[in-house]
Amino acid sequence: MLCWFMDDERAPDDPLPSSVGENIGTIAEFYARHEQRVSATQRVVEKVALFLGSPSYVAGNILFIVFWIAGNLMAPDLGWEQVDEPPFFWLQGLVGLNAFVISTTVLIRQNRMSALADHHAHLDLQVNLLTEEKTSKIIEMLETLRRELPGTNKQEDREAREMAEPADPQAVLAAIEREQDEPYGEAGRRRAP
Repeated sequence: MLCWFMDDERAPDDPLPSSVGENIGTIAEFYARHEQRVSATQRVVEKVALFLGSPSYVAGNILFIVFWIAGNLMAPDLGWEQVDEPPFFWLQGLVGLNAFVISTTVLIRQNRMSALADHHAHLDLQVNLLTEEKTSKIIEMLETLRRELPGTNKQEDREAREMAEPADPQAVLAAIEREQDEPYGEAGRRRAP
């Protein structure tokens, strides 16, 4: 049995509640606006980064390296000119260039993904702060009802009173920063008490 408030009878193709549809639409609009701001150069770099990160590209690189080495080792036996003698300086240069291109394109893509993640984190923080305020208000209202209803315990509930007070985000942030900074030294080792 699921929670009493969940509808066990809902079929997978039943329409979703309107609030869920609105939230999905809001998220889709957010991503659409974010994609509209991406430059043409950024799009090209990201497509290149996706290709460079694919298993087929890795396999192609491995095959190229194997054939390069094998071809250059067998070239004198086959009567061909050896393009890159061991220790394969040209191959090392190509692999180095390849690594540079891969790392640069991946970093460019990660920078945009990081900015998007920052937006998500900011939204999460805003929603969490708002939810905390709403929850505090609900607890305050329930406590008022509890005290006013006949036949209920009229004693003050200190825990409920504390929970009814919204948290001060600045005080919480200051406490978190203090806790994270105090117990550790410069090298990240825990200080002796």
